[in-house]
Amino acid sequence: MSQSYREIAINGLWKNNPGLVQLLGLCPLLGTSNSTVNALGLALATMLVLVCSNAAVSLIRGVTQTAVRLPAFVMIIAALTTCIELLMQAFTYELYQILGIFIPLITTNCVILGRADGFAAKNGIARSAFDGLMMGIGFGLVLVVLGAARELLGTGVLFANMQLLFGPLAENWQLSLLGSDYKGFLLAILPPGAFLVLGLMIAGKNIVDQRAEARAKARQPAPEPVPSRRVRVTGVVE
Repeated sequence: MSQSYREIAINGLWKNNPGLVQLLGLCPLLGTSNSTVNALGLALATMLVLVCSNAAVSLIRGVTQTAVRLPAFVMIIAALTTCIELLMQAFTYELYQILGIFIPLITTNCVILGRADGFAAKNGIARSAFDGLMMGIGFGLVLVVLGAARELLGTGVLFANMQLLFGPLAENWQLSLLGSDYKGFLLAILPPGAFLVLGLMIAGKNIVDQRAEARAKARQPAPEPVPSRRVRVTGVVE
């Protein structure tokens, strides 16, 4: 039975979130999340590839033989990643240089290949594209929250260098939330800080899920007691 659009959205954003539940795509998730602009740039690129690759895989699922299925999926993802790479070189070249190898590595992102093989190859174009969108948004939200938290703890500001992604319009978007006297927390913007912040995010999600499950159980009506029956034994056993 195919999933409803509501179930697809809930799975992508929360229940089966790629970053917090499936723990897929951790290499770019941890490697580029030292600032909000880096995280948002990679999140948008990944989401676009996810949506387009899911739609393309769903479109050819009926004519692709099993022996060449995975190579065909990888070629589709690689072609779309190359398109995104060329667009970033044309319009956001400085951000492209900062992200570096993580843009081409979208081709091997387990989230994209997993959704192509696990969902798009079994569902129609509309559902597949929507699944890619929701998984992309879920992955992107984790990436952006992680980048924002690390940037704030590490430098005391948010939305620094957003002009790299949005142009001169975003030059004044930077917010100094911890004051000019904040010395910064270097660990937050170093690689170990990514593991620590992501671990706290996963722990927070698990706590929310456990509390929601406990509330759901508390709202359930208590089972009615089963009336006891008295059994009368007659006769004597020798």
